[in-house]
Amino acid sequence: MRKILLLASGATALALSGCGGLTGSDDAEVEVTNTEYPEQVYWGDTHLHTDNSVDAYGFGNRLNAEQALRFARGEEVTATKGEKAKLSRPLDFLVIADHSDAMGATKAIAEAPRIALLGNEFLLRWHDMLNESEEGALQVTAELIDGAAKGTLPEELTDPEEQAERTTELWNAHGETVDEYNEPGKFTAFMGYEYTPMPQGDNLHRVVMFRDGADKATTVLPYSSQGFAGNPENLWEHMAAYEKDTGGQMLAIPHNSNVSNGRMFEMQKYDGSPIDAAYAKTRALREPVVEVTQIKGDSEAHPFLSPNDEFAGFGDAGWDQCNLSCTRKMAPESYAGSYTREALKRGLELVHRIGANPFKFGVIGSTDSHTSLATADEDNFFGKHSANEANARDRALQPQNLGTREGRFGWHYLSSGYAAAWATSNTREAIFDAFMRREVYATTGPRMTVRFFGGFGFTADDMADLVKAGYEKGVPMGGDLTGGDGTAPSFLISALMDPESASLDRVQVVKGWIDADGNSQEKIYNVSWSDADNRKADADGKIGAVPNTVDLTKGTWDNATGAPELATWWQDPDFEADQHAFYYVRVLEIPTPTWPVYDALKFNLTLPDEVIKIQQERAYTSPIWYTPKA
Repeated sequence: MRKILLLASGATALALSGCGGLTGSDDAEVEVTNTEYPEQVYWGDTHLHTDNSVDAYGFGNRLNAEQALRFARGEEVTATKGEKAKLSRPLDFLVIADHSDAMGATKAIAEAPRIALLGNEFLLRWHDMLNESEEGALQVTAELIDGAAKGTLPEELTDPEEQAERTTELWNAHGETVDEYNEPGKFTAFMGYEYTPMPQGDNLHRVVMFRDGADKATTVLPYSSQGFAGNPENLWEHMAAYEKDTGGQMLAIPHNSNVSNGRMFEMQKYDGSPIDAAYAKTRALREPVVEVTQIKGDSEAHPFLSPNDEFAGFGDAGWDQCNLSCTRKMAPESYAGSYTREALKRGLELVHRIGANPFKFGVIGSTDSHTSLATADEDNFFGKHSANEANARDRALQPQNLGTREGRFGWHYLSSGYAAAWATSNTREAIFDAFMRREVYATTGPRMTVRFFGGFGFTADDMADLVKAGYEKGVPMGGDLTGGDGTAPSFLISALMDPESASLDRVQVVKGWIDADGNSQEKIYNVSWSDADNRKADADGKIGAVPNTVDLTKGTWDNATGAPELATWWQDPDFEADQHAFYYVRVLEIPTPTWPVYDALKFNLTLPDEVIKIQQERAYTSPIWYTPKA
C-alpha cells in the first residue's frame, strides 16, 4: 500500500478551514443556529455497548464504560479475550449507548451469589449457563433476544418497578464516569442509551443522546421499550417532558433500518393510522439524524430500489433476507421502508400530500460494537461482540449461530462506521447542535474530510474560497434552499482522502425529486473522479471502474490509482423550479481489502469463495433540500 501524507492546499485547505461571520443570501433562506463557521470536523461513535448491555455481557464482554472511554480517547486497553487494543488515532467524541431494557441484568444475574437465586429456577439456570461456558452464555443471549422479540421475557426482567430500581444505581454511577471523562476542547463524552423496540423481531431501535451532563440526564432513567412504550411517539413524549422539566435537550437516532422489515420508514404511524403534519414535524424534530451504516450492514440504498445505481447494495450480504431476529423473512416489497434514500424520497412525497416531512434527516455512521471498543478500521476490527473478537481464529469462516440467525454473525459483519460532525468546538453543546442542524455525515470507517454547500448564486470561482462562499451565499449539508429566481441551484463540493486509508475513486451527487405526477424519482450524477486510465464520462454520465490494485496475499493496494482530493462546482442540469428535491454527496474510495482478508493473513486461513474480500469504502453527507417558492 502506498501511504500519502498531504499538506492542505487550494480547495483542500479551504475545506479544512473556517471563517468568521454569517451574512446569508437574498436568494436562499438559511436555517442555521450557529453564529460562526465550524472550523473542524470531529469524529466519533454514537453507538457503543459495554458490559452493562444485556446482550453484550452475554456475548462475553467484560469491559466497562471507563475502559470504553479510555479506548476511544486513544489509550491502550486489554480486550475481553486478552488482546491489546488501541486506535491508531483517538476519536473526538463517544456515546455509550447501552440497552435501556434490562440494563445490567445479565451482569447482575451472572455475578450474583448462587445461593441468592436458589428460589428462582429460571434465573438460577441462566446464572449457571452464564458462568459455565461461552456456549451457555451465548444461548442465554439468544433466549434474551428472542424473548424480547416475542414478548416472553420473565417478569424479573420486564417489571417496570424492578427494572427502575435495578437501573437507578447503575445509571447514576455511569453518569459520574461519563462526566469524569468529558474534557471540553479535547474529548467529549455524551450521556446516552439505546431504546430497543422490536415488534415481531422488526428493528425499530433508536440511540438516545443527551446534550446535558449527568446532573440533568440522571433525573430520568433510560426509557424502556417494553409494552406500549414500543411506539416511538411515546419516546418523543418522554423526550419533550425531559426538556420541559430540566431545560435540557435530547435527540434520537434510528439505526439498522435495513432489518426493520420496512417498518422504520413506513408510510403510516406505529398504530397503523395515517401520518399527519403534527406527527411529521415531531419526528423531524426529535430524530434529526439517522445512523445509515454500522456493523450490521449499510442502509443507504438497495439494488432492488435503485437498479440503475451500480454502487447500491453495499454491505447487504446476509442482512436483506430477514428482520433483526430473523423470525420473519423480508420480501423486496418491504425494502422501501428499510433504506434511507427511499425514506428521503418518501419524505418528499409526504410534503406533496400533507405539507410536512417526517423523514427530513441527516446521516451518520457508528459501530454498534458490543465489545466496548469503538473501532471501524478494517485492520483493527474486534468483531461485533466479544465472542468473535480479533483473536477468534474462525470468526470469518464459521459464523456463530445464535438462535435462528445462522449465517449473519461472521464475515457478513461490516467494520463500520463513524460519525463526522462539523462543529464549532469539541464540546457537548457544539457537537449536539451540529447533529440538530444536520451538519454531519457518515463514513464506513475511513476519515475522509467532506464539505458540501448548496446555493443559488455560486460560481466556479467560489471554489477558491469554498468555505467562506459556502456559508455566506448558501447552506451547508443538512440545510434548506427555498425558491430562488428559477435558476438551478449549484453546489460546492470538496472531498479529501483519509491519509491513513485509500485515495478517492469518485464523488457523486444523489438527487431525489417529486415529478409532476407526485411520484418520487432519483438520479446519480458523477461529478468528480480520479484520472486513472484517463477515464472520461460517456454520453450518459457514466465512468468506468477505477483499477482494482488490491493484493490479497499482502492486504495492500496502490493509492496512485485514485485522487488524494476531489473538488468541484456542480449545477443541477435537470432542475425544475416547481419540483421539491434533495441532494446528497456520496464519496467512494478505490478498492481495498475487507477485514476477513486481514484475519486470513494473520491466522493463515483460506477464505471461502463467498466471503467478500474487496470493497469500496465510502462517505455519505446529509442532504440539502430544495423547496419551491409557495
